[in-house]
Amino acid sequence: MKKNSKKTTSGMTNMQTVKRVLKYLNTYKWLFFLSLLIAAAVVGFTIYIPILVGNAIDLALGEGLVDFTGIKSILIKILIISVITALLQWIMNVCNNKITFGIVRRLRADAFCKIQKLPLSYLDSHRTGDTLSRVISDVDQFSDGLLMGFSQLFTGALTIAATLAFMISINLTITVIVVVMTPLSLFVAAFIAKSTHSLFKKQSEVRAEQTALIDEMVGEHKTVVAFSQEDNVNERFDEVNTRLGKISLKAVFYSSLTNPSTRFVNNLVYAAVALAGGLICISQKNTEGALTIGMLATLLGYANQYTKPFNEISGVITELQNALACVSRLFELIDATPESSDESCRVLDFEDVSGDVSISDVSFSYDKDKELIDGFNLEVKSGQRVAIVGPTGCGKTTVINLLMRFYDVDGGSICVDGNNVNEITRASLRKSFGMVLQDTWLKAGTIKENIAMGKPDSSDEEIIEAAKLSHAHSFIRRLPDGYDTIIGEDGGQLSQGQKQLLCIARVMLCLPPMLILDEATSSIDTRTELKIQNAFAKMMQGRTSFIVAHRLSTIKEADVILVMKDGKIIEKGSHGDLLENGGFYSELWNSQF
Repeated sequence: MKKNSKKTTSGMTNMQTVKRVLKYLNTYKWLFFLSLLIAAAVVGFTIYIPILVGNAIDLALGEGLVDFTGIKSILIKILIISVITALLQWIMNVCNNKITFGIVRRLRADAFCKIQKLPLSYLDSHRTGDTLSRVISDVDQFSDGLLMGFSQLFTGALTIAATLAFMISINLTITVIVVVMTPLSLFVAAFIAKSTHSLFKKQSEVRAEQTALIDEMVGEHKTVVAFSQEDNVNERFDEVNTRLGKISLKAVFYSSLTNPSTRFVNNLVYAAVALAGGLICISQKNTEGALTIGMLATLLGYANQYTKPFNEISGVITELQNALACVSRLFELIDATPESSDESCRVLDFEDVSGDVSISDVSFSYDKDKELIDGFNLEVKSGQRVAIVGPTGCGKTTVINLLMRFYDVDGGSICVDGNNVNEITRASLRKSFGMVLQDTWLKAGTIKENIAMGKPDSSDEEIIEAAKLSHAHSFIRRLPDGYDTIIGEDGGQLSQGQKQLLCIARVMLCLPPMLILDEATSSIDTRTELKIQNAFAKMMQGRTSFIVAHRLSTIKEADVILVMKDGKIIEKGSHGDLLENGGFYSELWNSQF
């Protein structure tokens, strides 16, 4: 009971974690019952074999001529039963594998589905490698423990019960000896399991830290090499790897003590049965109902079968401690607070958007102890091009995050066409915006699939036209398979500028009523940028557009330029008016030109 009250990494007790796993098992309950029935049959056949062996021994040692015909018949029975048992065990293993990997599939699906619903704040505050470790490594460890539990736990428990019943029917004295000595192995296993749980939990956490470090270093390998940080990275990895090695060694060492310790106890049980049984055979010789040599051999076989499951169960308990520690980390992810529900939203299908945007007295901060935006007000008319400029960290990208509801405002309101964005479903709101960000994202697939991401039903002609407008058509034609060229994760061998052109083409294909361009041309050469600015000008006609830029030359034609500093609008006007005012914008302009 003490062990079950121990809390896992997610704050749940082991028993609560087990109950949640059993809910996943409910889907496969009929397959589970079939596995139990087969396990019972396997145990029955396995227990019947020692009886046949004992009968054969009695026939061989009986008075007079040896009954070879009877012995032959018994050996044939043993062979047939062994083949049937092996076949049933194979079927049971198939059932157990199907149940285990079905549960694992559902766990991963639930975790992946939850990741899609998590707010950006969660993903920003948790290392990617740690999240990956929960969904991949921890689930693999859990599946190993669960499969071992299905394969050995049930058959072991049934074997213990059945052999105990058969031993009682043969000789009560020897049965009492076995039952009295066997709990020693349980006490040993329980003591070791108590020590291994915390070690396996720590092992899982350090493994997640290592995965996060590897993911970080592989993803930023160019930066590591550029700043000659290979030695420092190796030192960090060696430190984490050493810690993982030490904690894994401790966990494996303690868990590996279980099997030899319980085997030692079980061998003592076997020796006690052999000694007591031999003495009983001698004392009861030639008396009616005496314990025969064959019956003693059967009891020895049962004693071995009775104690063997304790070895397996003790190993299963150790493995389940590891499995529970791992799955509890996954449940912690699944239980993470998702984005607020859209069920109460008044506007379910946001269509015919004109693009009027009103931001009223908005306040927001990522860290509630550190103010970022306070009292932000802005009125944008349909079709206006609004540029947002200012020093790094002034809140430019934060405004975009709030418009798209990647984050919700702490105070105030943002309205689009008179509708508070909190009353519009996120999916419907985000369909109204087309985004081109400084950080490009391309999936593994063809060029065509990446451009058509926002409009999967688009024709080839529409995709090519969008590529031409974004000036991506020329380099796409030079690729080995043109638009059918397969690119790897995050664009593969494409340059940063080429990747950004594909992201621009993706937006030009959809042409939503509102546009957000966050440093959209930052990775493109000056000549191509001039061409794209012309394409953007055509695309932005009649569409409300928000342009975040550091290069002020790209926003001269904006209808309104907002100059931000410390989360507030300090200047507002056209390019010419702001230069005439000689304020902060004028200083920024003069510093660049």
